[in-house]
Amino acid sequence: MRPLETTTATPAPAAPAVDLDAYLARIGYEGPREPTLAVLRSICQKHPDAIPFENLDVLLGRGISIVPAEVDAKLIGAGRGGYCYEQNSLLKRVLAALGFEVEGLMARVLWMAPEGAPPRPRSHQVLGVTLEGETWLADAGFGGCVLTAPLRLFADGEQHSPNGAFRIVDASHDGVVERQVQADLSGRWAPLYQVAKGAWAAVDYEQANFFTYTHPSSHFTWSMTVGRTTPTDRFALKNNRLTHRDATGALIEQRDLSVDELEAILRDVIGLPVEPEWRPVLEKVVAWGTPA
Repeated sequence: MRPLETTTATPAPAAPAVDLDAYLARIGYEGPREPTLAVLRSICQKHPDAIPFENLDVLLGRGISIVPAEVDAKLIGAGRGGYCYEQNSLLKRVLAALGFEVEGLMARVLWMAPEGAPPRPRSHQVLGVTLEGETWLADAGFGGCVLTAPLRLFADGEQHSPNGAFRIVDASHDGVVERQVQADLSGRWAPLYQVAKGAWAAVDYEQANFFTYTHPSSHFTWSMTVGRTTPTDRFALKNNRLTHRDATGALIEQRDLSVDELEAILRDVIGLPVEPEWRPVLEKVVAWGTPA
């Protein structure tokens, strides 16, 4: 009798490499490189300070690539920012390189949705990081209300971060239980998004990303959204309206900017390398005014 043939299992593909030295220098991190909660907390705080949220390339007609090498060239090498698919795909690879068990998740955005508005599709990438059997939510790509600390995804009650309090509660969509992330805005719990269970592979984000930077219903195609969160302040731009809050979420300033002021804020406060080609887009943004 011929012996049974055996097959060798094909190993899972390795996560795309990332230049850890360059990334950690970009965010100003000089601590340990090990998969601990302390390291995760530090990176989650430093990333949104150093790498702003922005959708300038969408408005410039350049499109958004989530090819790892191109994300790294933009966010690390060129000193630019990006939106969730860029920010969190980079953070995912960084955490994996540090030895964390991390998976991509998808969320349904609720932020600023009018009362009674129809549900939105899942369009926001977030990360689930498993430490000692517990899942932590990490998100470096949610504009001016970005998380600056990992949150326990399946814990009830208030959770604190360097930039305000959050909570995550059970919610449902079409009978399916999801976890809704809420932020404390001066005593009012405001929903950010609902996280669905189930990991997404890197390739799963391709269509969602294409939709986000091309479809007319995506606000990124017709408005400018920019944010930077430091240890003491949150800065957010919606078109030409600047909103400045302190670390507790209390409003410090809100005003509309001229083109020159907008350019200066992008450069000097947000920290972006403003290019001459941006000027026509910024003029258009000021003409649009602040969306309702």
